[in-house]
Amino acid sequence: MITRFKADLAEAMRRGDATTVSTLRLLIAQVQYARIEAKRDLAEEDYLAILQRGVKTRRESIEQYEKGGRQDLAEKEKAEIAVIARYQPAAMGPEETARAVDSLLQELGITEKRELGRAMKEFMARHRGRADGKSVNALIASRLK
Repeated sequence: MITRFKADLAEAMRRGDATTVSTLRLLIAQVQYARIEAKRDLAEEDYLAILQRGVKTRRESIEQYEKGGRQDLAEKEKAEIAVIARYQPAAMGPEETARAVDSLLQELGITEKRELGRAMKEFMARHRGRADGKSVNALIASRLK
């Protein structure tokens, strides 16, 4: 995936797309840092975790910028999320997420809220990068007693 990032970076530089260039440079740096930290080549799930972290931090920034009345900075963060989304697997729709949650809860026999953590851990392991953790957590919690 790092080669794809670098190829897309070169293309974005030719086009003069500053948002894509800065976002891809940051992603490449994060990947290289993660590779050094892990002392091995990264697997697909490592790349997905980096992409998810990038989206999560940008969503948090958007929230803060909108609270502070800085719509210009919020728009910049949204544009960066769009760049990152190109590299993530297709997201699950609301209906698909609900079906997956229901089948998981039934499969694991989870009915009580105290087992929410176990359900979340299993769901996110199975559907890494395809569903937003915050919305999945709320959905699972609404299904439990």
